[in-house]
Amino acid sequence: MTRILAVLLLALTVGLPASADSTFDARAFIDAQIAAHLGRTGSYVLEKGEEALLARAWLADHARTSIEVQYFIWSTDNVGILASEALLRAAQRGVRVRVIVDDLLMDAPDKTLLALAKHPNIDIRIYNPVHSVGTPLRKRLLNMATDFRGANQRMHDKTFIVDGQLAITGGRNMADEYFDFDHEYNFRDRDAFVLGAVVPVMRENFERFWSSDLSVPVEELYDGLGIMQKNVTVQTAEVQQIYRELRDYAGSSENFAPEVRAAIDAIPVRFPELAAQLTWARVEFISDQPGKNVSRIGLGGGGLSTAALAELLDSARSDVIIQSPYLVLSDGAFALFDRVRARGVRIRISTNSLASTDNLQAFSGYRNQRKQLLKLGLEIHEFKPDPEEQQQVMQRYAALRSEAPVFALHAKTMVVDEQVVYIGTYNLDPRSENLNTEVGVVIHDARQAKAVAAAIVTDMLPGNSWNAASDAPDQFASFAKRTQVLFWQLMPIKPLL
Repeated sequence: MTRILAVLLLALTVGLPASADSTFDARAFIDAQIAAHLGRTGSYVLEKGEEALLARAWLADHARTSIEVQYFIWSTDNVGILASEALLRAAQRGVRVRVIVDDLLMDAPDKTLLALAKHPNIDIRIYNPVHSVGTPLRKRLLNMATDFRGANQRMHDKTFIVDGQLAITGGRNMADEYFDFDHEYNFRDRDAFVLGAVVPVMRENFERFWSSDLSVPVEELYDGLGIMQKNVTVQTAEVQQIYRELRDYAGSSENFAPEVRAAIDAIPVRFPELAAQLTWARVEFISDQPGKNVSRIGLGGGGLSTAALAELLDSARSDVIIQSPYLVLSDGAFALFDRVRARGVRIRISTNSLASTDNLQAFSGYRNQRKQLLKLGLEIHEFKPDPEEQQQVMQRYAALRSEAPVFALHAKTMVVDEQVVYIGTYNLDPRSENLNTEVGVVIHDARQAKAVAAAIVTDMLPGNSWNAASDAPDQFASFAKRTQVLFWQLMPIKPLL
């Protein structure tokens, strides 16, 4: 709990809970910290799902002026509903809330989404809405047929920005499985909490997406009168009923355990001690333009994030450690890895096994390349669905161990020479390379880099992963998975993986 309290206290920029020492000026303290580290960014890596969830809850509860959020997935499960209610509460106390969510996997009820967007302090935009929000099946099929490339260009960004001063970015979407709250399947993921110089850059990226023609206000998507667009309305009484239902859901001890709420509300104020746990260094934010690239033919084109990460990898002199849930290299990526290996750089990669993966299509691409990757000299470790470290990483493991869920990788991280670490949304696959917009922070600090490298090396230990070169990991997957992945290996889908 100490590590959780550290990041949450350091995240507090404005206001304090009633029990806090009223003589302590949190804003002045944070301003002083930023002033003392001009041009630098304080960062803290969120390795555990529960601490990442508490950090977001604390930020939402203590925002004073603004919250800007971008996510690829926002589910209507426990975590997704609680997050929606937290943003609603912030809006009701006067905070301006702006949300951009990708359209592809958006599953919120139409009226709930519209009701939230009707709040005077909440604006919601949907990125590239050709699949789900306001789109009936016939229109979705037409979109896929007439603009296949456009339909596959998604916003994979994940950022949570409060008051223009603090932010979280990394691999986690807004759903149970990213915060260790799913009873069947959870992800080993990673976020970075940042404070200081890099946050305005992140906010500029949000503004680019907000003003893009690809980001469409929810209200416009439900205004259709023709057969190609849904017509959804919600009356004032319905809006208030939906707000009450969200508040009641969040108020239930079944959905938001009292001990979790108490952990947020009863955090002591000890900033001077805890400030030392932040690492202050040069931090860069890498991101793509809305739409990824200007290509209109085929499924290639690259992107700014691709170029930045390729440059970072190419800078390696001795050692690279990568963690990616999916591992499918394009021809260009093969050439890059070959060039880096030719200089004698050791490259270790942590990825999912067939037994742990949630994406058989992506695994089929990796399976087709695995022998080539190993021949290239890459050391590949495939994550087990029941790793020994699960009980350390998942704080709720003790409560779930009678029915321990499958554990899989979702972290997207690269450590170069134990001096620099990237934490973000970029998967090592053609989709992140060419189609999805991606973001992340590059932290130039040896202490953070070494700590993250050690965490990934732990993930690669025999108790947590199989060695792809010697353990024949596929044998541990179910017969159904082995059969299905063979089918996908035969499909010409590599550019989409």
